[in-house]
Amino acid sequence: MLSPGRIPSGEPIISAEGIRHSYDGRRFALDDVSFTVAQGEVFGLLGRNGAGKSTLIKAMTTLIQPTSGKLRILGHDPRREGRKIRDRIGVVQQGESFEFASVETNLDLYGFLWGVPRAERKQRVETLIERFGLGEFRRRRSFDISGGQKRRVQVAREFMHDMDILFLDEPTLGLDVLMRRVLLDSIRAEVQRGLTVVFTTHNLEEADYLCDRIAVIEEGRILALDTVENLKRLYSGKKTIDLTVSPTEAGRFFPALVAAFGATASIKTNGNAAVLLVEDPKAALATIVDLSQRLGIHLEWLTIRQNTLEDVFLRSISPQGGSNGGA
Repeated sequence: MLSPGRIPSGEPIISAEGIRHSYDGRRFALDDVSFTVAQGEVFGLLGRNGAGKSTLIKAMTTLIQPTSGKLRILGHDPRREGRKIRDRIGVVQQGESFEFASVETNLDLYGFLWGVPRAERKQRVETLIERFGLGEFRRRRSFDISGGQKRRVQVAREFMHDMDILFLDEPTLGLDVLMRRVLLDSIRAEVQRGLTVVFTTHNLEEADYLCDRIAVIEEGRILALDTVENLKRLYSGKKTIDLTVSPTEAGRFFPALVAAFGATASIKTNGNAAVLLVEDPKAALATIVDLSQRLGIHLEWLTIRQNTLEDVFLRSISPQGGSNGGA
């Protein structure tokens, strides 16, 4: 259900350069954001609530005009060619609509609004109901189905019209684990057919599962941008150590732990838990055990593991707090 590509081969389908946006003229919701997205790519915007993800989606879908910077979508300038962009994109935001209609009527009505001929609408409705697993509640009003089912309808509905890019703003918000996987698998199937997807989430597992590349956003800035695997290899050759102690002993043990390692490890602490990034895990374990014995601290949990996307994310958004700055 894709429209014919009209972007010259090799050129990015989305290009942002130095994008800034302020709602109040004082604080930037987006601050010097630059990136490109290739055709057929799943590009993830990963960050906490309020990091700037939704603002960036609004800029790319022409809902707002950035305060400054250069932005091109499908080769068009959103400031002057917004209609051309809107005709070729799909957008799933966090709101809901058409709740008065049944699921199948919801899909049909959306196709009608996009000018899809009646016979083609009927065929697409049936295809999407099967593809997104909507058959068992197809005749129920959207108002009467669960939140997870509504989200599946919202995503499926966008495929009633041809598009080159699908923008998904936290599409799995409020879904249980099973519903989330069904929806993500449905999106992956469309990507295999050539669709480009821009996907915002604060769920690390989703980003790892779905995205080709990820931009980690915090306070309107991109702090890290690369493939998932490359982000995990940012700390090549190093291992992660997780440990926990009693909450009553953390205040005494963790400052001593940071002092013991100095600049040889990066240490993040949260309550009675600590995460260390080290080059020599065996030596680090010996240091931790020796220190705990000298201070009379009981280690409740101590383990070594490979780096995860969560480690990269936490180190990206927390370059200072709880760290000795060693790595």
